[in-house]
Amino acid sequence: MSQAQWESLCDGCARCCLNKLEDWDTGEIHWTEVACHLLDDSTCRCADYPNRSVRVPDCVPLTPKNVTELTWLPPTCGYKLVADGRDLYWWHPLVSGDPDTVHYAGISVRGRTISEDDVTVEDYEDHLVDWPGEDPADLIELAERGKATALKKTGG
Repeated sequence: MSQAQWESLCDGCARCCLNKLEDWDTGEIHWTEVACHLLDDSTCRCADYPNRSVRVPDCVPLTPKNVTELTWLPPTCGYKLVADGRDLYWWHPLVSGDPDTVHYAGISVRGRTISEDDVTVEDYEDHLVDWPGEDPADLIELAERGKATALKKTGG
């Protein structure tokens, strides 16, 4: 897979750009609404993608090798789905043909984050959130919503 093909697996949700808390005892990941200071909340894109690893030393570039090992990627992540041999969801731009469907589906963090510049690490626990698709039951609902959307578009 070329670098461009690999990059196209990103659905633009920006959930990988959120700060997460990990329970040391269970390994469970707890999501926050606190985003990397480079995240543009309105576009769900990095403000300095080419230099992100220099400007944010703990930014983890996603690779075909590490996506299977990273426990904090959302279950809806296109990189993770493909690495696991699963299909992309209906909202993924490669499936829908529209980069905005990830936002319409409510999967992205667009408009729902605060910058890490405005929150101390000690206060991250005050900013815990649940994101769609974290619970397997959510994925069924999201898949059904996609079918309903597809039926409306086709007149079915």
